[in-house]
Amino acid sequence: MDSTAAGRDRDDEGRARSARPRDGLGRPLPYGTDGVPRQPEGVVRPPQETVAEAQRLLDEGKPFHAHEVFEDAWKSGPDAERELWRGLAQLAVGLTHAARGNLTGGPRLLRRGAGAVRAWAAGDGRPRPYGMDLGAVAGWARELADDVERGGAAVDAAARAPRLRG
Repeated sequence: MDSTAAGRDRDDEGRARSARPRDGLGRPLPYGTDGVPRQPEGVVRPPQETVAEAQRLLDEGKPFHAHEVFEDAWKSGPDAERELWRGLAQLAVGLTHAARGNLTGGPRLLRRGAGAVRAWAAGDGRPRPYGMDLGAVAGWARELADDVERGGAAVDAAARAPRLRG
């Protein structure tokens, strides 16, 4: 990462990229603070590895980082699976926001992601791609969205992580 004269962090290709360290929920920390190692961007993984890596991160309470893994699959995978991975990324971001205490955005993203994975499964006819139980994952997301709205408080991301493979 480079900084320009104006002080804005840039990647090697000149795109704006924050080099600030981040916590486990992806929130920026002050420069010089120890943060959680970031997920490398643009990694192309086989789908089974994507699911395993995302599950590991979710179990560790790092849904923001799991979102980045799903985003890599969304951007690098076959066109026929883009909506699946995008929906899973939305679920991870929804959990991120719910854990940060965003009581409006978290449930909204959880429901949007649930709808996306259900729609993909219905359209593709594959409710269990790569061993994932999309019906159960969508149910988890809707239940968590309801719990966040009823409870009115942030959730523990690790404790409320989904089981992607049932």
